[in-house]
Amino acid sequence: MLHLLPLSISAHCRCAGPLSRRRFVGGGSPSPRTGSGLLGNGVRVRLRRRALGGGTDVQPDTPSSRRDGNEGPHADAGPEDEGGGGALLESVRKLLLLEDTAPGEEEDQGQFPKRWAIVFLCFSAFLLCNMDRVNMSIAIMPMSAEYGWNPQTVGLVQSSFFWGYLLTQIAGGIWADKVGGKTVLGFGVIWWSVATALTPVAAKLGLPFLLVVRAFMGVGEGVAMPAMNNILSKWVPVSERSRSLALVYSGMYLGSVTGLAFSPFLIHKFGWPSVFYSFGSLGTVWFATWATKAYSTPLEDPDISAEEKKLIISQTTLGDPVTTIPWGVILSKPPVWALIACHFCHNWGTFILLTWMPTYYNQVLKFNLTESSLFCVLPWLTMAISANVGGWIADTLVTRGTSVTTVRKIMQSIGFLGPAFFLSQLSHIDSPALAVLCMACSQGTDAFSQSGLYSNHQDIGPRYAGVLLGLSNTAGVFAGVFGTAATGYILQHGSWDDVFKLSVTLYLIGTVIWNVFSTGEKIID
Repeated sequence: MLHLLPLSISAHCRCAGPLSRRRFVGGGSPSPRTGSGLLGNGVRVRLRRRALGGGTDVQPDTPSSRRDGNEGPHADAGPEDEGGGGALLESVRKLLLLEDTAPGEEEDQGQFPKRWAIVFLCFSAFLLCNMDRVNMSIAIMPMSAEYGWNPQTVGLVQSSFFWGYLLTQIAGGIWADKVGGKTVLGFGVIWWSVATALTPVAAKLGLPFLLVVRAFMGVGEGVAMPAMNNILSKWVPVSERSRSLALVYSGMYLGSVTGLAFSPFLIHKFGWPSVFYSFGSLGTVWFATWATKAYSTPLEDPDISAEEKKLIISQTTLGDPVTTIPWGVILSKPPVWALIACHFCHNWGTFILLTWMPTYYNQVLKFNLTESSLFCVLPWLTMAISANVGGWIADTLVTRGTSVTTVRKIMQSIGFLGPAFFLSQLSHIDSPALAVLCMACSQGTDAFSQSGLYSNHQDIGPRYAGVLLGLSNTAGVFAGVFGTAATGYILQHGSWDDVFKLSVTLYLIGTVIWNVFSTGEKIID
């Protein structure tokens, strides 16, 4: 299981040597001595975090500069481990810990960073989240044939998930901010896993029962994003925020890939109910690990190193648990309303593609069930890759001194204008291959939103990150409910071109709102 990665690395790998968090600039590459980097002209430099602004200072790596920086001897020398395990751990640490560690904040070199273990566990939860969500988009085709559903009934079934999902967005954020994200996320995974496993039973009982169970599944998945946002706001420093969130959200995309890839095989081999039984059972495996290894904050974790705890505390807002929510202050801020409006615009297009893409491939491009699901994998795989690329770009820009506001606007503009352009091309394309490529490019650029609006909740109000995400995602869920159901209606009275034109219009509106009203500064204490 993916979620065991950080634990197994920690248990079985030995670090290749003491590793300070270094970033190599000017085209240089790591030297065998991990404490320094090389510029293109061969000059060795050290990178030191500026106290303010998240930038870096570059200093020549001379004996005097090392003395001035109070660098210990471990910064320039360390034993080399010839084993592959030590090299793997060092490579992973270098990839995750982009920026340098200030003097006195060096982390335990023999232990995988606990904050990234939390990130990987959240990643695996979101992997399961979308596996359990997208399986219906494949199973709906044999189900509708078996039960004689028309397109409007299919749209109703697809949208029923969002009824429950809508109810728990704000409630889940409040709950997570008050009791901690560990309890809330654990509850969510177990709840939606049980509902997934009960779906075939409900379908056989009748349509009303199926709609209720799908809504119950939405209740569980509805608390996941606010709870995750709460946990990461406590565990992840601001300089690692974009790529940690991008990694977690890429779990959703890979969950779509996994669900779309395995669902047709299970349906053909064992029948459509097997998809829900098998996917639903995986949640119990994840929960067993989560219950024993995760904590809501680093202050509660008895196993975290003192050095890592000090680093996290210095760059995050822990504070006391939230007791009251300052609704008046929150709702009086224009950037909050920008988040809400843009989340709606973003999710309209995203959820339509999530739920209706296999049907589009089947009806318009004339792919069969297996081909539809396999071609649906490509856009989500593209999102998983580009989300992490965008996260690294965003964090690198912040580390080099670009303002967080500018970074968020750049990334979200790509996340809006990219899909708008590629979806607008679908009406001019006759080739199935080009249509699939356009879908992939649309979703790939959409994933840059993870370093835009999806990172912004922790920027503007870290103490209320769960509530803020619950608030904006409520608008996003409305987009999912109305957009998914409206697509069924539009297809009965219009065409796919009309579906895509509406999505493009909302993407363009979102671009304007975001660039006028958003900010990356903390505005809610």
